[in-house]
Amino acid sequence: MAQQEQAPHHPAPPAVHPVDEKPAVRRLVPAALQHIAAMYAGVVTPPLIVGQAVGLDTAGRTRLIAASLLIAGLATLLQTLGVRSFAGNRLPFVNAASSAGITPMLAIAETTAKGHQLPAIYGAVMCAGVFCLAVGPFFGKLLRFFPPLVTGVVITLIGVTLMPVPVGWAQGGDKTAADFGSMKNLALAGFTLLVVLLVQRFTKGFVKQIALLIGLVAGTLAAIPFGMAGFDGLRSAPVAALPTPFAFGPPEFQPAAILSLCIVMLVLMTESSAGMLALGEICDRKTTSTTLTRGLRTDGIATLLGPVFGSFPTSAFAQNVGVVSLTRVRSRYVVALAGAVLLVLGAFPVLGAVVSLVPMPVLGGAGIVLFGSIAVSGIRTLSEAGLDDSSNIILVAVSLGAGIIPLAAPTFYAGFPAWAQTVLGSGISAGALVAVSLNLFFHHLGTRGTPRAAVLSAASPGSGTQIP
Repeated sequence: MAQQEQAPHHPAPPAVHPVDEKPAVRRLVPAALQHIAAMYAGVVTPPLIVGQAVGLDTAGRTRLIAASLLIAGLATLLQTLGVRSFAGNRLPFVNAASSAGITPMLAIAETTAKGHQLPAIYGAVMCAGVFCLAVGPFFGKLLRFFPPLVTGVVITLIGVTLMPVPVGWAQGGDKTAADFGSMKNLALAGFTLLVVLLVQRFTKGFVKQIALLIGLVAGTLAAIPFGMAGFDGLRSAPVAALPTPFAFGPPEFQPAAILSLCIVMLVLMTESSAGMLALGEICDRKTTSTTLTRGLRTDGIATLLGPVFGSFPTSAFAQNVGVVSLTRVRSRYVVALAGAVLLVLGAFPVLGAVVSLVPMPVLGGAGIVLFGSIAVSGIRTLSEAGLDDSSNIILVAVSLGAGIIPLAAPTFYAGFPAWAQTVLGSGISAGALVAVSLNLFFHHLGTRGTPRAAVLSAASPGSGTQIP
């Protein structure tokens, strides 16, 4: 009897990881717009504050904003899509001008002659970018000192220490305004938050995933009848205006300014590393030392290139980590589209002005959800990090306490040297330094190899990190 011919067996194609998924356009566009809405206020804050401090007019500040949007778009595209093995962490990671550099840049402006302020700032920022490129690879090699016990503390602190940002937005954003903290601002923030909660409770599927975007749109529409959505920026913004290289003069290099911005860059590298570790946890994709190196290299490139067009130090945007955590839309192509939109907004300021119509209280209502969800991600990581051990409990307790000090007592480090104030004044960097130091003290120093407790902590289920 002739043997029955069997059909050839073809193995099923491997499942696409959620990070590499390419959603349909109907899901891709709203999800990307949600990222833009969440981060827009943050990316325009440094150019607005620094531009005002150095005496720029509306046109000059608009130029700074356009440059910041353009560099944010380029950096975000580079991070999400990557360039071979050279740069880009290939995670849904948003990069843009960080507010952490505002204070030292204002200090540079105050101690520099008029007309030389921005050139001095930009010279220091460029040197900070070179510093990041030089030091970044070593950060990636230190990943074994960031087990879930440490990353859980840092991720929690990202959410907790940044909570004053949306609270300030909810009150109106501008502390000098007469209506700052008024009931109408708080009511608008509360309405936006309520819409987000209702969408989360009573919808499902994709509509539930874009609850933040729905809340932002509903809050903005509700603000219009009460005159709380300003259209002045839309009327005065030019239609198209590509940033001009060194429009404010060639960079100037002052040693003190360079030192202060390099210290800030260390803080930003710590925060950016924490953001990548957080996304590794959220996206179920291990954050390796190579991932950190490529990501920090992108930070350095963007920080070095930014001053050419008028931008500032670039780092991770924690609010967008919150968007990924909350929506569970983990595709890097969603964030890549957001980066492309940022590029367009930078080239066409009138489009950026449309996004700026979202009132600060509306952003505040949504921001409370965003930053809170980051803290929840950290708590989830800590729950898997072996907190039944007394040493680990002490480590977490002291680290969280160190991170909350700048929130509880902003002047606590006023008597410290300027460089120490810069590092310890950020709850994220202070908590991270304490957590890493205590992890070394309890689990590495005086031991031969890595103790079993530390290995178990680093290899806990659901962990996004690994020990090289």
